[in-house]
Amino acid sequence: MDHTTIGSPDYVHGYTPRERDRLVDQATALTDFLHSGTVFPAGGRVLEAGCGVGAQTVTLARNSPEARITAVDISADSLEVARRRVAAAGLANVTFHQADVFDLPYPDGSFDHVFICFVLEHLRDPEGALDRLRAVVRPGGTMTVIEGDHGSTYFHPEDPDARRAIQCLVDLQAASGGDSLIGRRLYPLLVAVGLGDVEVVPKMVYVDASHPDLVEGFTRNTFAAMVQGVRDKALAAGLVDRATWDRGIAALHRTAEPDGVFCYTFFKAAGIV
Repeated sequence: MDHTTIGSPDYVHGYTPRERDRLVDQATALTDFLHSGTVFPAGGRVLEAGCGVGAQTVTLARNSPEARITAVDISADSLEVARRRVAAAGLANVTFHQADVFDLPYPDGSFDHVFICFVLEHLRDPEGALDRLRAVVRPGGTMTVIEGDHGSTYFHPEDPDARRAIQCLVDLQAASGGDSLIGRRLYPLLVAVGLGDVEVVPKMVYVDASHPDLVEGFTRNTFAAMVQGVRDKALAAGLVDRATWDRGIAALHRTAEPDGVFCYTFFKAAGIV
């Protein structure tokens, strides 16, 4: 299968302990922001596709304690981390399975709801993934999709080297078959696979010194750390020289200083099968 899936060698961010920490930092900093309004009813059968290390799973399970959540990922190592996180949180409403989103081991109509977050951006065929996920949802069920869009980033002080570093991540992800600008595509993607009543809500993260939790949790530990994590790949690919890269990363961290500002937009889409 030529799809790039979470768990494949083409996952641009890698599988280091540092990357696992970044995913958890991201989920922690944005818990209420991203999950607001996402609550599943008692007895609801929910599939979380591409759960990774469980960064979103804990919040899903906690917010819908009487729903029955099935969390899948292609990476056995990530699933083990996710199991430990859910167990440590004292949650018992999640079942984990190792599975590829393009080859799900469930009959059509097995679930009432699908939740997928920060996965489509890594796939060569996001429409194909959504089509497969739609098939396992019963008629009248729902699908919720959350993705970012690196092209939505803006900040103060503005800096061309910081822009260059961000573009390196965009280019590397495109080269691996993904699309880190996919947030802006969610509406046409969901409509293309036949979902109805599709609604997309842009959710802008605005960070300045009056939000110290977001300065640390998002600007530094999520976004800057994400860009910084592709340093070796960017240099090896010749996308940037070392001096420009170092200046760019320093400039991203500069936006986390007391007079800095950082903004980024996520897109949350929902539709009915």
